[in-house]
Amino acid sequence: MSSLEMPGLDVAGRVRARDIQMAGVADVRRRVLMISGAVDVTEYDVSVAINLPEPGRWQIIKSETNLTDQIWVAMQVTTDEDTHFVDGGEAMVMSRQFSRTFLTPDQRRLTFFDGEVRPGEAVLKVFEIETESRRPAYAHARYSPVSSESAEQSEDALQRLVTDGMPQRPAIEVIVPVTVIG
Repeated sequence: MSSLEMPGLDVAGRVRARDIQMAGVADVRRRVLMISGAVDVTEYDVSVAINLPEPGRWQIIKSETNLTDQIWVAMQVTTDEDTHFVDGGEAMVMSRQFSRTFLTPDQRRLTFFDGEVRPGEAVLKVFEIETESRRPAYAHARYSPVSSESAEQSEDALQRLVTDGMPQRPAIEVIVPVTVIG
C-alpha cells in the first residue's frame, strides 16, 4: 500500500508545498546567506523569517521561481524594524532580471524594476542587510501589470509603485530553515 492510499497521509489539500519549500545556507565565514525557493501565489506577499547563526551584516543571494501565471515587472523587499539594507561601499545590490533598483532613504524598502520574470523563470536577487536580530524578517511583493492597462498606464503605475511603495497585501509567512556552513 502506498502512502497516498493510507488515510491521513494525503496532504495535497492541506499543504502548500510549492511556495513553502524555501531553504537557506549560511556561510558564516563569508557572511553570505543563499536562499532558494518558489512562489505560486499572486494575491499575497511572502513574508520570510530567517534563523541566522548571528546578527550583523549579511549578503543575501536569493533565487525564486515564478510558478504563477503572471509576468512580474517589479519586486519589492521590505525589512522589519530591526533590519535595513546596506548601500554604498562594497555592498552589492543587483538582479539578473531587473536592471534598476530603488532604495528608500530609511534603507528599509528596496525595489527591483526595469525587467521581467515570466512564468516558469527564476529570479536572482543579491542585496546586503544589517540586522540586530538573529531572526530578521522581510516581505517580498511582486507587481504584474493589469491586462486592461495600456503600456503608458502600466509604466505610470510602475513609477508610482517604485516611488511610493507597493500597497500592503495579506502575507503568507514562511520560516526558512538555514543550514550553517563555514
